[in-house]
Amino acid sequence: MPARGLTVPPVPPPPAPLRRIGVWLTNSPSPLYYEAARIEQAVAELAAAGFNTLYPNVWSRGTTFHRSSYAPMEPTLAMEAPQLDPICRLTQAAHRRGLQVIPWFEYGLMEPADAEVVQRNPAWVLHKRDGSSEMVLHGKPMAWLNPAHPGVRQRFLGLVGEIVRRCGLDGIQLDDHFAWPVEFGYDPFTRDLYRNETGQEPPDNHADRRWMRWRRQHLTNLLRDLRRSLPSATVISLSPGPFRSAYNLWLQDWELWALGNLIDDLVVQNYAYSLGGFAKDLNQPALLKARGWGMPVEIGILAGFGGRTPAMPLIAETVRLSFERGHGVIYFYWEGLWGLHAGPEGAAARQAAFGQLHR
Repeated sequence: MPARGLTVPPVPPPPAPLRRIGVWLTNSPSPLYYEAARIEQAVAELAAAGFNTLYPNVWSRGTTFHRSSYAPMEPTLAMEAPQLDPICRLTQAAHRRGLQVIPWFEYGLMEPADAEVVQRNPAWVLHKRDGSSEMVLHGKPMAWLNPAHPGVRQRFLGLVGEIVRRCGLDGIQLDDHFAWPVEFGYDPFTRDLYRNETGQEPPDNHADRRWMRWRRQHLTNLLRDLRRSLPSATVISLSPGPFRSAYNLWLQDWELWALGNLIDDLVVQNYAYSLGGFAKDLNQPALLKARGWGMPVEIGILAGFGGRTPAMPLIAETVRLSFERGHGVIYFYWEGLWGLHAGPEGAAARQAAFGQLHR
């Protein structure tokens, strides 16, 4: 109880979560990562247009965009500019302008089927019930590393931790490839582990709820280990698909992960073709609940990629709807803003429009 006559100053409310306005940056297809001047110019343009968070791709197609102790360097970077260090360089340019940098580990636990780590460590690879170990994604055969295997866990934690500490990053981002595909888990290692922990054989039905829950728990354990291994101030961002498909197809329980403080930043992808479809996807139950979780929740919006670049009026409406719901926005991707995929409006007009939109 305060002494009589003394005034107790009010306790200030906690700071509101940052409403992120961000963009994914990658080399596919883009020359951004291979020239220092391009990196500096891109960050300057993004800062001027009101962006506050950058999500550069650091792990893709089984390779990194830096010298790593755990994986090979991306071939073009290794050939053209092995000393450039684009992630650290981009981070330095962003921090000078007050932007945060949260690199995106796009491939998560997925590897090209012909990757060296897959060929040298067959016991690390998940299998389907028919014994196959490949699935076709992005038009190529892919293998999935087992999140329950100690060797996979050690490698994954090392792969993430080395770049966080070396570049002084604000966080890291995982996406829908940090997952355990529901058809997988019938390899010898997983069968033995399930038998030892439950006393039963894995069921033939890959959608059996108990079998799904067991595998999901091991994926969650890896995320928990990642949380413990990183500096305490490191943001862990997750960019999943809609909750129902993330949970049932990829064993990602991102609602549990958010409520359990295993993630700090949620970016839910919403690449609907129409404004009506976009608005409908904003009403998915898990996303509505996420507004009360006390952390930044953003919507992944398509700016332009390949043959699909939405016109600025449609982008502006999707941003407005997101802001009205209290969400930030993250655009896919850099070259779709005012770069290679700027669309018929042209780069200058789009750059000015994005700046006005964010103001």
